[in-house]
Amino acid sequence: MLHQSLNSNWNMRKAGESQWNPAIVPGSVYTDLLRNGSMDDPFWKDNENTALELMDYDYEYESYFDVGNDFFKVDKVWLYFEGLDTIADVYLNGENLGNTYNMHRTWRFDVTGKLQETENTLRVILHSPTQYIGEAFKKCRTLGSEDAMDGFVHIRKAHCMFGWDWGAHLPDAGIFRAVSLVGIEKARIESVYIKQEHKEDAVSLYFEPEIEYCENIEHCGNVEHCENIERCGNVEHCENIEYCENIEHCEDIEHRENIEHCKNIERYEDFECHKGHEKAYYEYKVEVENPLGVTAVYDGSPDKITILNPMLWWPNGYGEQHLYNIKFTLYAEGKEISTWERRIGLRTMTMRIEKDQWGESFAHQVNGITVFAMGADYIPEDHLIGRTTKERTRRLLEDAKLANFNAVRVWGGGYYPEDWFFDLCDELGLIVWQDFMFACAVYELTKEFKANIRQEFIDNIKRIRHHASLGLWCGNNEMEQFVGENHHWVTKHSEVRDYLIMYEELIPDILSEYDPQTFYWPASPSSGGSFDKPNDPDRGDVHYWEVWHGNKPFSEYRQYFFRYASEFGFQSFPFKKTIETFTDDPADYNIFSYIMEKHQRNYGANGKIMNYLQQTYLYPTSFDIFLYASQLLQAEAIRYGVEHFRRNRGRCMGAIYWQLNDCWPVISWSSIDYTGRWKALHYYAKRFFAPLMLSCQEEGMMSQKADMNREHFEFEKSIRLSVANESRKDENSTVHWAVRNADAEVIHEETMEIFVPALSSVWLDKKLLPDIDIFTEYVSYSLYSEGNMVSDGTVIFSYPKYFKYKDPKLSYSVSGNEIIIKAQAYAKSVEIQNDSEDLILSDNYFDMNGGEKRVTVIRGNTTNLRLRSVFDIR
Repeated sequence: MLHQSLNSNWNMRKAGESQWNPAIVPGSVYTDLLRNGSMDDPFWKDNENTALELMDYDYEYESYFDVGNDFFKVDKVWLYFEGLDTIADVYLNGENLGNTYNMHRTWRFDVTGKLQETENTLRVILHSPTQYIGEAFKKCRTLGSEDAMDGFVHIRKAHCMFGWDWGAHLPDAGIFRAVSLVGIEKARIESVYIKQEHKEDAVSLYFEPEIEYCENIEHCGNVEHCENIERCGNVEHCENIEYCENIEHCEDIEHRENIEHCKNIERYEDFECHKGHEKAYYEYKVEVENPLGVTAVYDGSPDKITILNPMLWWPNGYGEQHLYNIKFTLYAEGKEISTWERRIGLRTMTMRIEKDQWGESFAHQVNGITVFAMGADYIPEDHLIGRTTKERTRRLLEDAKLANFNAVRVWGGGYYPEDWFFDLCDELGLIVWQDFMFACAVYELTKEFKANIRQEFIDNIKRIRHHASLGLWCGNNEMEQFVGENHHWVTKHSEVRDYLIMYEELIPDILSEYDPQTFYWPASPSSGGSFDKPNDPDRGDVHYWEVWHGNKPFSEYRQYFFRYASEFGFQSFPFKKTIETFTDDPADYNIFSYIMEKHQRNYGANGKIMNYLQQTYLYPTSFDIFLYASQLLQAEAIRYGVEHFRRNRGRCMGAIYWQLNDCWPVISWSSIDYTGRWKALHYYAKRFFAPLMLSCQEEGMMSQKADMNREHFEFEKSIRLSVANESRKDENSTVHWAVRNADAEVIHEETMEIFVPALSSVWLDKKLLPDIDIFTEYVSYSLYSEGNMVSDGTVIFSYPKYFKYKDPKLSYSVSGNEIIIKAQAYAKSVEIQNDSEDLILSDNYFDMNGGEKRVTVIRGNTTNLRLRSVFDIR
C-alpha cells in the first residue's frame, strides 16, 4: 500500500480575494489568519466580536503536489481527509470531487485516474459556518443551549465553537487533520476488530479483519445498494456495495469484481477472490510484541491466538499500563500489500450495575476489580483548533495523572479527540468515558442527517475501539434529562421520538456490530434510558449543580450519596498572568468590568463567586488577593464533595468534577487554566484523589448553617475521620489528630492504629468537641503508612472569615529542586508562586501547623517567590 502525505505546500485566502497567503495543514482558518497578520488576537479584550465576523466569509485552500510513478501502477488511489471543518467542496485539478459536511468524519475521494505526475492542484473551499447555520435555522427552528448561536444543532461541528457557558463565539474552520493519498494494490486492511476472552493465566484474541478489495472488475451496476451478501469469495459478510451491474439478486454470489465498498467483513479464512479465470489468494500474518519487547509471529491468517501469562493493563493506581503492539500484514499471492498496526491492552472493562440496598450500583469494573473513578471532564483544548498539539495534550494529561486521576470524561459538545489523546490515556492509565458528540440540544432526524451521523459513528468507533483506555461509549450530554423534562428546547413531539431513535436504537445497533465488547450508556446523566429518572441519585450517573447553579452551600454535597457523579463543579478566576493575556488595562481588573464579564460566559457568575466569597472569607482588598480567594473557594467546594463521595465508597463509585481544562483564557470551572497553570483545585485534587487518603467530616458552622445572631446559637462541634484506600493492597496505617490553638500548639491529641482493606473506606469513631473555641482552635489530622505521612489536613469550626488567624510569618529557602517553607503559626492554604505564576510543585495550597514543609519543584523557576495564606485575605 502506498502512502503520501499532502500536508505541505498549502496557501489560503478569503474567497474572492486575489492575494494568497501561506497556510499550515493540519491547521485552521483562524490560526492561518493570525499567523499572516490578517486578524488580531481573538482572545484579547473583546476581539472575539470581530473574529466572529470573519467566519461570515468562505475561505479557499490550495496545494500543489507531484506524485511518484508507483501511484499509476496500483488498482485504486484514494484522497483522504482525516478532518475537514466543516462545509467544504474539494477539487482536484479543477474537477469537483465532492463536498463534506461533518467535521467528525473521515472523508475520502476516489482519485484513480485523476492524478498527474507533476503539478497536481488540490483545492478546498470552506464555506461559512455562520451563514450555514443561519440559513438552516430559518428553515427549521431546532433549539439548543442559549449560550451557543442559533442553528448550531444543524451542523455536525463542535457545538462549543458557537459558544458555551465557558466558551466564546469562535467557530473556527479548516483542514484540521492530515491529508494524504493512499494507493491500493488489490486490497487493503481497512480495520481489525480484536475481541478479548480472559481466562485464568491466558487471554485469547479473536480477530475480525475488514478487508477492502479493489480488483480490476468492471462496475456491475443498476443496483445501488446490495447489503448483507453472505458469500463473496469465502467472505462471510460483504456490506455496503455501491455498484452491482445487471444483478437482480446479489446474494450468495461467489465471484464479484470491482466492488467499490466491501466493508464490515466479519471473518475470512482463505481470502479467495476471482479475477477473470485467475484466482488470487489472500492471507495475513499477525505479529504480537509484548511489553517486554518480545515478538511472536502467527502465520496462516489466524482468527484466534492465545497469550499465556498475559501482562494486564490497569488504570492508574491499580497496576501497570502494559501495552501490546499488534501488527497485521496482508499478502496477495505471497506479496505484501497492506499493513495495519495498533497498540492494545489486555484487560476486561465494563460497568458493574447490580441491585443493592441503596438502589443500583454503577461502577467501572476492570479485570474483575471495581474501580472508584477519580478525574474530571475534558473539553476541547483550544478555540483555535489549529493550535492543538500532541505535546500540549501530553502535558495536560500528564498533569491529570500527577493529580492522581484514573479517569477522564470526554464531554459531548466538542469533537472526538485526536488519536494521540487516546494513545496517551492508554499510556497513563486514564479510563476514558467517551460521549458521542451531542450536547444540550435536540436534533431533526431527517434521512440525510441520520445517514450522516451513522457514518460519523462508524468512523469514530472503528478509530477508537482498540484502545485499552476506552471505558464506555455514552450517547449524549444531558439530553435525556432535558427531553424527558419537556424542556423548552423541545418544540415538537417528533423530537422526543427522534431522541429515542438516535440514542436507544441507532447507536446501540451500530455498536453491536462494530464494538460489542465496549459498554454503552444512553446519556449522561442517565439511569439506563427511556426517560426513567435520568438524574436519579440512587442509580446510574448524576450531574449535580445545586452547589453553584443552585447557590447551595458546600456542605450540601453531604446530603447525597450519588452512585457516580459525572459532573459537579465550581468556578474560579484564573491567575493574574493568565488574565494579562487578554487585557493589560488596570481598569479591567475589576470583576464586574466589561472585559472581565466578556471573559465570563456563565451569566451573572462573577456575582455568584462574590456571594460565596461573602459566606466564607473576609472581603479581599486587592484584585490579586481576590483571585487567590476565588481559587480557594473552588478548591474547597470540590473537596467537600469528593471527600464525602470517597468516604462512602461502595455506594458512590465515581467523582468526575467539571472541568479539567479551558479552551481560551476565561473565568471557568477548570482546575488547569488555558495557559496550563494549575489552579488551587488541581493541587487539592492531587490530595483528595490520593490512593490512600484521610479526610474529616466535621460538624460546625459550615455544615449546620449556624446563624450567630439567633437567640439559641448552638450547634454541634465534632469530627469523624475516615480513611479511603483506593489500591489493591491492604493497609495497616496510623492516624493522628490534635486540637491546636492559632499558634499551632497542641492542646489535645490522639493516635490510633487502623487496618484499611484494599478498595475500601473505613470510618473512625466520631469525636465530640463541645468545648473547642471555634474562633481560636482547630483540629489537625494526619495519616501515616510505613512511617511516612501520606495524607493530612485541618478543619475549623467557624466560618473561615471569623477564625482569628495569626500571622504565620511565612518564609522560604531553596535547596536544589526543593523549596523549604517555614511557618510560625497555623497557616491555612499556603500558596507558593513565582513572578510568572507558572510554578508547578509536588504540593501547594496546603495547611501548615507551624514548623517546616518541603515541596519538590516539578517545573518553573524559583526566583522571587511569594508566599501567602488565608491570613492574607483581608
